[in-house]
Amino acid sequence: MSFGQGGPQSQWDPWKPQSQQPWNSGGGQSPDWAALAEASEARNRRRRLFLVGGGALATVAIGAAVAVAVVSAGGDSSQAGTPTSQVPSADIPSESASAPSFAPTSAPPPLDPKDFIASAKKDTAPLSPDTLFPGTQLTMGETTYKKGPTADTKNCASASGGTLPKILTANDCTRLIRVTYSADGIAVTVGVAVFDTEAQAAKAKGQTNKKSFVKSLSGGGVKPFCESGFCRTTSNSYGRYAYFTNAGFTSGKDVTTKDTKVFATGDNLQLFTFRQIHRRGQAQASAAANE
Repeated sequence: MSFGQGGPQSQWDPWKPQSQQPWNSGGGQSPDWAALAEASEARNRRRRLFLVGGGALATVAIGAAVAVAVVSAGGDSSQAGTPTSQVPSADIPSESASAPSFAPTSAPPPLDPKDFIASAKKDTAPLSPDTLFPGTQLTMGETTYKKGPTADTKNCASASGGTLPKILTANDCTRLIRVTYSADGIAVTVGVAVFDTEAQAAKAKGQTNKKSFVKSLSGGGVKPFCESGFCRTTSNSYGRYAYFTNAGFTSGKDVTTKDTKVFATGDNLQLFTFRQIHRRGQAQASAAANE
């Protein structure tokens, strides 16, 4: 049994020409399906052509933009493959003869004061008891020493005793300056022997012993001391100078190891003498630097 129109039902395919729907809407004339299918195919072909054409135009546009970017960056098309981390190098001007020059800013090393007291050739400043031992007194720590008599002789052996005269003569001592300081019943005579070279002074000092001493210098309110008995003596050298101390009691009392004040007096005057010789070198070094 069949309903509706008789005959076999047609298989409708909207994309196949000549196919029909199995029903009529409103019972009127059926649409021209073939025409509709052709129109649809034509629209699809135009869409595909548009997409292909648009893609090509987009590719051309992108390529043009890249080319513009490369040109605007100052490169050419051959640099397109250069990594972005590489920056085009600029020409650095080479140093020319007209480049400005600058004087060195570092100051020369200071002159060594000892160089000026190492030999008679450079140690030319005036020398006397008053230049080495100026003023009328000396304060070292809490003690003030009164300056006493001074002496200056070219006969070094005459102002020295024990084994020292022979040593000074053998090493060509040219001068021996002496000065005495005193405080609280203790007196010390300082003797500065002058040589032409530092080597001579160092050799003379190295040859001294406990029996090498400068003669004590009294007078000017200082009683004789260290003319007999035991006194404390020292010897040293700096530059072309060898310097000695002879310290003891003005009462004539012998000095023992327990008499620390006598030792302190000799040490203070020995240190002061070293400083005065060094200042002599400093003064000459400073004058030479300012020439």
